[in-house]
Amino acid sequence: MFGKKKEGGDSSGGGGADKPADMTAAPPLKPFSKKGSHAPAKPPTATSFQPEVPRRVPDIPGAAPRRVDRPLGAVGAEPDSSRLVVGRDISLNGEITACEKLVVEGRVEAVLSNARVIEVAPTGFFKGSAEVEEADISGRYEGDLVARERLVVRAGGHIKGKVRYGRIVIESGGEVSGDMQTLDAGAADGGDNG
Repeated sequence: MFGKKKEGGDSSGGGGADKPADMTAAPPLKPFSKKGSHAPAKPPTATSFQPEVPRRVPDIPGAAPRRVDRPLGAVGAEPDSSRLVVGRDISLNGEITACEKLVVEGRVEAVLSNARVIEVAPTGFFKGSAEVEEADISGRYEGDLVARERLVVRAGGHIKGKVRYGRIVIESGGEVSGDMQTLDAGAADGGDNG
């Protein structure tokens, strides 16, 4: 039909079986699909391969190891759910209530009540008052501190102010300055009459 007239050939362009293979009427089937072409045969597809890379939990000195094997809010969970951690570059001011454990790595100026434990890390600074069952001081503490059961002042820990305690442990290098008394002595002196 659109074929060129060839010498000695049929000019009708009909689809006979005796037609030469080099007819110019039909375009190539797949342009640029030959080897060495510049266009890819198929567009690249996104792979579904997703390797499982284990997450690395950072190791923070002085912090309790983190438990990731139990879901948050699990029945029978430890009281870690009411733990407050104030990070190194964090500054917190105010009143902290209903906190099971306060970990101070940054700066806190507050009144801490209804807490069981306060822990001041080597990088931490607490200023204010706290009444707890246990206190573990590795950083700086200024103000009133009542540790009903036990007070531990680690090497490098500094406490300045009014301190009342049930039992006390001061490591070599720990410092306490100010008014210090056991809770029994304060009650015997009449100092804790309410």
